[in-house]
Amino acid sequence: MDTGLLILELFWTFFIIGLFTFGGGYAIMSLIQSQVVFGKAWITEETFVDIVAISQMTPGPVGLNCSTYVGYEVMQAAGYGHAMGTLGSLVASIAIVLPSFMIVLAIARAYSKFHENTLFKGAMSALRPAVAGLIGAAAVVMIWRISSPLQGFSASLITENFPDWKSWMLFGVAFCVSLNKKVDPVAVLFGAAILGLFLF
Repeated sequence: MDTGLLILELFWTFFIIGLFTFGGGYAIMSLIQSQVVFGKAWITEETFVDIVAISQMTPGPVGLNCSTYVGYEVMQAAGYGHAMGTLGSLVASIAIVLPSFMIVLAIARAYSKFHENTLFKGAMSALRPAVAGLIGAAAVVMIWRISSPLQGFSASLITENFPDWKSWMLFGVAFCVSLNKKVDPVAVLFGAAILGLFLF
């Protein structure tokens, strides 16, 4: 694909993702995956899972971190060098935040007039369970490889993410510890990374 067209497609893809994302970084993961892994086939599932892990371990919003990394990987996978990879990161990062910036800028002054509006409250109430569903979907697609219902439903465990009993043990421990709201998620991530150095 022509470089300019790839950059434009990268921008448009992440702009659309940013435009229809509600609920923050974790809700955006399933949308990014559906576009760049399944829709465009720019990167593999295994690469995406690695990107998510790194995005969680680095400072900043996880959705933005993921977009930045994906932008770089897309250009690298297309055969371009470091400079174009950096451009891909920049394009994806700008595209993912631009819709939110434009929308918030437009409604910031009007919010005080509408936050008690019945229709506004109804819309927000409907979005909350949808956000929970998106976050849940992001978790499921990192564990199970699920085919499209149009092609005949099938599900199989992604063995690259859970290759042995140690992986399941880490998953179980992290899940149980995360149920305690007093435990910092960053501590869970660093603890898992340290355990991984010894277990793997």
